[in-house]
Amino acid sequence: MSAEIRKLAFAPEQVASPLARRPYDLRHAGVSLWLNSGVPPTEVAERAGHSVNVLLRIYAKCIDGQQDRANERIEDALGD
Repeated sequence: MSAEIRKLAFAPEQVASPLARRPYDLRHAGVSLWLNSGVPPTEVAERAGHSVNVLLRIYAKCIDGQQDRANERIEDALGD
């Protein structure tokens, strides 16, 4: 079914692209990029059409391991 819909929605060269196979992967990559770029989760959730709870439950693993960056931001906010 989804292959048929893609044929209706995309141009033939887009349908042939590997990117059209699973458009959800592009969405997931975009949301992950926003979070890792420092966009606040409330803004990402709104843009993605999620609640913040759902967003963090699904995407928490992509922002895990950023303690050093968080510590730098806290230190910068506190000043010297």
